[in-house]
Amino acid sequence: MAEQRGQAALIWALGATQVIGYGTEYYSFSILADDAAQSFAQSRSWFFLIVSLALIAGGMVMPFAGRLFDRFGAARLMVLGSALGALSLACTALSMAIWPFIIAMCAVQIVSSLVLYDAAFTSIVQSGIGASQNRIMALTLIAGFASSVFWPLTTALDHAFGWRATLLIYAAMNLLFCVPVHAWVAKAGGRAKPRDAAPEAANATAEQPSLGGAMSLRLMVLITAGFSLTGVTLSAILSQMVPLLQALGLGGMALVVSTLFGPAQVAMRAVNLFFGAGRNPLAVTLFSLTLLPLALFLLALTAPYVAGAVVFAVLVGLSSGLKSVVQGTLPLAVFGRAGYGARLGIMSGVRYVLAALAPFGFAWSSEAIGPRGASALFAAIGVIGVVCFLEVARLARVGAFRLNA
Repeated sequence: MAEQRGQAALIWALGATQVIGYGTEYYSFSILADDAAQSFAQSRSWFFLIVSLALIAGGMVMPFAGRLFDRFGAARLMVLGSALGALSLACTALSMAIWPFIIAMCAVQIVSSLVLYDAAFTSIVQSGIGASQNRIMALTLIAGFASSVFWPLTTALDHAFGWRATLLIYAAMNLLFCVPVHAWVAKAGGRAKPRDAAPEAANATAEQPSLGGAMSLRLMVLITAGFSLTGVTLSAILSQMVPLLQALGLGGMALVVSTLFGPAQVAMRAVNLFFGAGRNPLAVTLFSLTLLPLALFLLALTAPYVAGAVVFAVLVGLSSGLKSVVQGTLPLAVFGRAGYGARLGIMSGVRYVLAALAPFGFAWSSEAIGPRGASALFAAIGVIGVVCFLEVARLARVGAFRLNA
């Protein structure tokens, strides 16, 4: 019993650091964009170009970070990542010229690779606390509230103290809370061998029979394109949800409506945790990713009505809650276990680069054709991504390959 309480405490503590990590190093920037850009006499689209460059820099170091996790232990590196995250946020806040600001923003995203989901998931597996998959899902349930907490918190702090002081407060959160928690996790056994490794291996999905070279390449291109294009749509929404709703006439209700995203995301993850076993991963993928363009089209058609915005925020949350799951399960079902890591690395690399460009692209298109037109444009990009998965479904239906459901 005491051991179970200790395991639960570890997951809750790690979950709290994920809420702070995502809240301070990702979600906060959509709220601070206007004030930060104005302080440098630049446009909003300029700010999101910097965010995009920073996200690309962070994505490029993720494969290297993964090798460091295996060599030194993820929990140990999370201690370093939290400390460097605090330092980089402070440097961002204190930058008075453009180039130091750009470098500091890139540093925030680079060091975030040492503290966010990939690091936390690896830490759980290396800790040996048992039932790793369930613990990881539980962690995502907790972390799903990051946007709901930090969008309103950042808005309040920005109005009260300004964007620079807000980032200094967030730097203090990382230093004073996340660093000690990650040190505790590391001390608790961040590099221990997982006790549940054998059962998980025994229950792993069976390998897919060898695909022909042409069919394997075709499926690889379709799935990579599908996840990447829908990732562009989701990244654009998440980077600017509150400003988008405000620009479409929601006014003060924009912040209230946006807080529905987090609970919807968490609710979908909970449903998937308890009822998702045995579901066809391709069907789940099509369902979840269709919700994204549907949400944006609905928003473009109904704004500024609050009811339409509420449905939009809920649909985006439901879609996002499943997307992180199917990005791992669908490639396994299609290609099997052989070469899974390398294949997933290629998919993730393309997805990160395109998603990183989305905030700037959406900000620029909003200025060029208006927020309603930008919403429709990025919804269309999401539709193209869904079409890629419809083609994968067609190939499965005609027997071109066997889906391991």
